[in-house]
Amino acid sequence: MNNAVRSVLVFLFDLLAVVVAWLGGMWIRFNFELPGHYSQKLWLGLGALLVVHAIACRWAGLYRGMWVFASLPDLKRVLRAVGVSAAALVVLMAVDRLPGPVIPRSMIVLYPLLLLLVMGGGRAAWRMWKEHRLFGSLRAEGKPVVVVGAGTGGAMLVRELERSPDWRVVALVDDDPAKWGLELYGVPIAGPVESLPQVLQDVKAQHVILAMPSAAAATLKRAADVAVAAGARVFTVPGIEDLMSGKVAISAMRPVEIEDLLGREPVQIDSEHLHEMIGGKTVLITGAGGSIGSELCRQLARFAPARLVLVEASELALYTIEQWFGVHCPDTPIVPLAGDVKDAARLEEIFATWKPQLVFHAAAYKHVPLMEVGNAWQAVRNNVLGTLLVAAHAQRHGAERFVLISTDKAVNPTSVMGATKRLAEMVCEALHSAGQGGTRIEMVRFGNVLGSTGSVIPKFAEQIARGGPVTVTHPDINRYFMSIPEAAQLVLQAAAMGQGGEIFVLDMGEPVKIVDLARNMIRLSGYTEDQIRIEFSGLRPGEKLYEELLADAEQTRETPHPKLRIARSRPVAAGFLDELAQWLAQPGPVADEQVRAALQRWVPEYEPARH
Repeated sequence: MNNAVRSVLVFLFDLLAVVVAWLGGMWIRFNFELPGHYSQKLWLGLGALLVVHAIACRWAGLYRGMWVFASLPDLKRVLRAVGVSAAALVVLMAVDRLPGPVIPRSMIVLYPLLLLLVMGGGRAAWRMWKEHRLFGSLRAEGKPVVVVGAGTGGAMLVRELERSPDWRVVALVDDDPAKWGLELYGVPIAGPVESLPQVLQDVKAQHVILAMPSAAAATLKRAADVAVAAGARVFTVPGIEDLMSGKVAISAMRPVEIEDLLGREPVQIDSEHLHEMIGGKTVLITGAGGSIGSELCRQLARFAPARLVLVEASELALYTIEQWFGVHCPDTPIVPLAGDVKDAARLEEIFATWKPQLVFHAAAYKHVPLMEVGNAWQAVRNNVLGTLLVAAHAQRHGAERFVLISTDKAVNPTSVMGATKRLAEMVCEALHSAGQGGTRIEMVRFGNVLGSTGSVIPKFAEQIARGGPVTVTHPDINRYFMSIPEAAQLVLQAAAMGQGGEIFVLDMGEPVKIVDLARNMIRLSGYTEDQIRIEFSGLRPGEKLYEELLADAEQTRETPHPKLRIARSRPVAAGFLDELAQWLAQPGPVADEQVRAALQRWVPEYEPARH
């Protein structure tokens, strides 16, 4: 049936509604017996009301909506048309001068009520019938699912899923006791979130959807923890910002990821200050293709830099980030350059050509066990010499800011990698104290980032995909975690507020036990620990059970940002840079034990781990 025919039929239905309302109202008024002397007024009034109602329906836009999706906007249009028709009846009664009985005053109430009942009820009945016919059989075949949250988000989701062939909402849970035992669109609210395991068992469901788009991260984490522990496959809906902006619908669900189980609140950054720092400037990023470096590039592109100079030693990583910009940010000028931070001649060429005003130094060797055996001297050269060369070139060429990406492994280090990163921090502190060129040199120290290259998340995911086992070094080992975007945003925020010489420490929240992380990843992948077992392999070279963000001798002070603090470390000795430069200038190779001995001299708090 085409739209023109459908509109004509709906129009005729609305005119029929006038006939039913007018004659029915009279019929009711006279106790279901119409007096014969009313026939003239009856038909004259009906004719006038039909004409007025036809015009009112067109004016109200009643034929724009589809009946199968009749909703509140359609009801408002019906009310407008009924209001005009009722007003016409009042006018008709006021100007009636024809001989015979007058139109009963009760029709002022009966007529619009019956008209609204027929027009609105007809549309509602049609929608109910069509929905049952179209979606009823599909809903019966959909997977049973329990929705967490019986607020606005839950209501929106239940309505959306009514038409889904994939899902069938069988119960809701919510922490508000006032809602327990009630129904939402015919679906029972079974109890609090803690009752979820029992509810899943009662309704024989294996899937859970978290429908709390505006809830705090800690609330979402608690609900996700309960669902994951119950062995359910867990999904979540988009955040309130995306829903309000219209970017996505409530039904655009995604599986809950390990990041959701951290319970970290979204980062709020001072965008105006960052625009001021970055906008219209040339920014150089070393290690631009790495996990942190590439995310820094993506975040920097939001603030309209004049250009991004991407320096990367890995050809594949450089190609990957270049292609990303071509697809997602084609208007951001980029300069992809292959280069090694240990190559002073290449750095001189890059700095002299592009004159960067901001430098973010993310290039580093970061894998702890790899740097312990056979690679210690290379870790020193890359992490220490590379930092010295890049920072010195930034000073010499008048960069406004130089930012070193550091790590919590630099605090009381037990590994070569951690000791070299602490030594890199000391290099930056010494260069800032020297004060050449007016460059503000800052350091940002944070823990592990979820999903970064070489981290436990990709490793666990690969082991689960192979069917296990998942290897954890020690049952008590824990680490601080944050997401890559969160780390990159806080690095930019720290850079914007730094005055030079500070070591910024990011608020990493509470430490996470790695074995709990492994268990959650197994459950999120749809397996049990009986299917994918966990094995303990023992601590690796250079690894320690617990990591700190601050050394024992350090103190911190607050900053205007709640997730950033400033650490004050011990002062660097006079003549440090000259002595260090002589050590770094030796041709090598240098044996691992010699490197460790030298690092202990430079970094007294370094205690090599022995397992």
